[in-house]
Amino acid sequence: MRVNHVGEVCAQALYTAQAMATSDSALRAKMERAAREETDHLAWTRSRLDELGARPSLLNPLWYAGAFGLGLVAGRFGDPVSLGFVVETERQVEAHLQGHLERLPAGDHASRAIVAQMKDDEAAHALAAQQEGAVELPGPVKAAMRAAAKVMTTTAHYV
Repeated sequence: MRVNHVGEVCAQALYTAQAMATSDSALRAKMERAAREETDHLAWTRSRLDELGARPSLLNPLWYAGAFGLGLVAGRFGDPVSLGFVVETERQVEAHLQGHLERLPAGDHASRAIVAQMKDDEAAHALAAQQEGAVELPGPVKAAMRAAAKVMTTTAHYV
């Protein structure tokens, strides 16, 4: 659950930065709305960490800063690329959450409910970004995103 919480910390940063980077007020409002929706996920995962007697990642400020920087960079490439970044991020998060669902104990109904709802919400965010005009990111960019996510998830699991 700590890794999922870190993901939500990063989601806050990404959406906030991408909202700041766009000059399109309607898109900014949609990014801000997505950030608010991700706030629910942040609260759910934090609450579940507390219930499990676990702590959040000690590196959360670093994760936030890094994700904010990535969001700004994506936003500076223009709205279609920024939206493409949202699509790819949410697809990768959705795949991570599916894997988490497969590894969670069948009896951990609370964690399973949280992860399943988050997975559905992430898919909806990806679809919304596609409908707004996202471009497909190049393969090497997607691979770099997967590699960065692997470093983050592995590190956050322990720290």
